[in-house]
Amino acid sequence: MQAFTTLHALVAPLDRSNVDTDAIIPKQFLKRVTRTGFGPNLFDEWRYLDHGEADTDCATRPRNPDFVLNQPRYQGAGILLARENFGCGSSREHAPWALAEYGFRAIVAPSFADIFYNNCFKNGILPVVLDAATVARLFGEVGATAGYRLDISLAEQVLRTPSRETIRFEVDAFRKHCLLNGLDEIGLSLQHADKVRAYEERTRRASPWLVA
Repeated sequence: MQAFTTLHALVAPLDRSNVDTDAIIPKQFLKRVTRTGFGPNLFDEWRYLDHGEADTDCATRPRNPDFVLNQPRYQGAGILLARENFGCGSSREHAPWALAEYGFRAIVAPSFADIFYNNCFKNGILPVVLDAATVARLFGEVGATAGYRLDISLAEQVLRTPSRETIRFEVDAFRKHCLLNGLDEIGLSLQHADKVRAYEERTRRASPWLVA
């Protein structure tokens, strides 16, 4: 998993509450058996004017010019600014996969659905919770300033605005450690690879019929 330490990135504002995972990556795109290929279908029903299917070439599809991610000023955004209860709905991990593949490394919102919040950390995305008033103010600043970027330091747990205002956020210490070091569950397990191998060898010797 890609580690997250600091980020300096363009902000895209998605001014909608209760964005569910079916809006983030609609169900018809969940047929893939890999973790890749979901980025072009992120927010599919909002990004495109036609109905998309898993085998549709997105390069030829008509785009919705009114949707924020299709607007030229937000191309290349790495931070998504959202409203409350982002990532609600089903528990599909495909949602953070699609967001990460599109290029988002952080999401800033007043609140997140619990499972989606946890899945973000497991996929190299930092979900930042700020109070609703601060998020509303950031929406205003992003809308008024083309090229609006934020600096995020996970080690310091702060966001810095273009005016150099510092905004602190909270994050669980264990999740912070894992994200700073690029550790998902597999990575954490591999840190104990020597102990795992030693256990397997003891088991092989004590009960060879189990591994025959």
